[in-house]
Formats: sequence, structure tokens, C-alpha cells
Amino acid sequence: MSIPLLAVFADVPDPRRETKNKLHELVDILTLATCAVIAGADGWDQVAAFGRAKQTLFAPYLRLPHGVPSPDTFERVFAKLDPDAFADRFGRWMAAACESTGLVHVAIDGKSARRSTKNTFTGCLHLVEAWAVENRLILGQRSVPEGGHEITTAPDLLGALDLTGAVVTVDAAFCQKELVSQIRTQGGHYVVCVKGNQKGLRGAVAEVFARAGEDAFAGCAMGSAVEDGQHEEERYVTVVEDPEGLPSGWADVGAVALVCRERVVNGKPNESTAHYYLTSLRIGAVELAGYIRNHWGIENGLHWCLDIAFREDDSRARAGHAGANLGMIRRVALSLLQRADTKGSIRTRRMKAAWDDQYLLKVLKILTTK
Repeated sequence: MSIPLLAVFADVPDPRRETKNKLHELVDILTLATCAVIAGADGWDQVAAFGRAKQTLFAPYLRLPHGVPSPDTFERVFAKLDPDAFADRFGRWMAAACESTGLVHVAIDGKSARRSTKNTFTGCLHLVEAWAVENRLILGQRSVPEGGHEITTAPDLLGALDLTGAVVTVDAAFCQKELVSQIRTQGGHYVVCVKGNQKGLRGAVAEVFARAGEDAFAGCAMGSAVEDGQHEEERYVTVVEDPEGLPSGWADVGAVALVCRERVVNGKPNESTAHYYLTSLRIGAVELAGYIRNHWGIENGLHWCLDIAFREDDSRARAGHAGANLGMIRRVALSLLQRADTKGSIRTRRMKAAWDDQYLLKVLKILTTK
């Protein structure tokens, strides 16, 4: 008998020295911690308590030669564990499931854990993630290093991904020539928001639409949509293919887009915004608007859930790499729970995984390695 996590963790480098005092196997530590977080654990004391309570459940799968590790052992191991290697093993597992359902859209974004202080550009632990939007799976993660910034961390994250055939969307913070060139070199397409951090590019894109407007947008692809929610929002998208006059160095530009949003409250316009986008794609306005709109699924489908169901902003894991590794486990746990065929919130599903052993095993086996 086995569970997929055992294969996922089989070749994770063990950060501990080979000594007689190394009582617990790494795969046991990693598996117990992942299962505990799925089932509601938010700290090392809870992880160890979960392991002790479920030792009989895991007996057929794990060796546990010296029983369940202590909270201090969990913390020491995760503090030393290489966060990139750990995240990449999870990412390969998730990517295999995306391949079976057709990976299309990858959103790149960053998120901070406010209570985990660290010397980064945000003053705390900051994680840059790759999120498969349609599949609702985490594909990879990198922690911004001490003194670092998410802009310089993103290329390393992208380098660990297979972007062949993917559409990668990023917000304006990642609007960098080197980044979009890397996406194209790795076989993907990009859609990037253009704002004031690239003044020359933004001005040139604005000029493209000014010229198009003088010609009444002849030959431009256009589309519109209305979304009903708490307030009605109308969106208008205009696309100009093969734009002229852009600064050099932006790889394989296929089109620029202008997205105008008008918020309507009680039947009256309330707020209007306009944003420019640069893309290597040559597709219709409605399809391009879909990628732009769905990019924010990483906020609603990932970040919001991490704060509400996993209380990530309250996490104080600071020792070594513990915060980054625990952050990756949360993202994997959320990915698995979102794909579980179960009613109720993510928080309810975590509680069910703690109470119902068969449900927990079902969640662990949602994704299988080929």
C-alpha cells in the first residue's frame, strides 16, 4: 500500500548529517507534516499532536522506527530543508495533473506572510508563486531572499517550470524585458500589465491607441462583458495587433490591449479605470480579456483562501527556511482540498480531513503520479 506523497518525497535532499542520532526518516517527517496541515494543523505542536493521534492510520504507509517526531524535530528539519528543492518536488506532482487536463493559464504573483518578519522588500516572508488557474493547483514557489525583491526572484521560479504551450500572466510589478523574454524562450506566451514603472513603454502603448482612435479603431478587435456581483461591472476590451512604435527589447510582441472597466452602483456609473497590456498572443479580444480577468484567480482562489482558511498572515514561522516550506505545504493542501469532491468551505474540509481518515486518504490520492 502507498500514497502519492511517498513518491513525491522520495528524492528530497535530507539536510541532516548522517549520524546515529538521526532517528526519524525524512519521508516520514514530510508526509506527516503535509497531512497534518491538510487536516488543520497550523504549527509544529499541532503537527506532532496530529501524528501521534493518527499513528495507527499511517502504520501501513510510514516506517516511523522511533514513533512520531517531536515538535522541535519538525521545526529543525523544515528550517534546514532546501525550500526550492521541496517546492519543485511538489510542483512536478501538480504539473503532471495539469498535463492530463490541459495546462493553459499560469498566473505569477507574490504574497507576504505579515507576522513572519524577514529582511525583504516587504519586511516579512514573501513568496512568489506559480498558480495553474483553470486547474487550481500550485506549480511552484520561491521565497524572496534576505535583502531581495520579488522581481529578481521570479526568473528562478519560471526557470523551474515547463512553460511549453502555457500562457503566463503577470501584473505590472513583473513587467520586465528579461522576464517576458524568458517566458518566450521557455516556450510560453505572456500577458503583462503595463503601468508607470515602465514609463517609456506605457507612453508608447498609449500612442498606439491614440493613433488607432484617430482611425476609429478600424481593424481592431473589440469586445465587452458585464459581470454581476455585489456591484455590476462593465468591461470593454480593445486589441491592436502588431503595434508600431514600441521600445525595442520586448520579445515577440503580438498585440497591445486596452481594458476599460466601469463600475455601476444602483444603475449609475461609480468608478472607471483603464489599463494597458502587452502580450505575445494574437487572439480575439474576448479570449484575451479572459486571461486578464482570470489572472486574479490567484488572489481569490489562492491568497484569500490562505488567509481565511489557513490563517497564513498569523503564521510566525521564522527559523531558517521553515516559513517558506510551511507556506508551500499550505498551498499544496489548498490545491488538494479545492479539488476534493466535497461540499463546504476549505475550513470545513480541513476539519473533515481531521475527523474522517478515509476522507484524508481520498484527498491525498486526488492527484496520482503517472
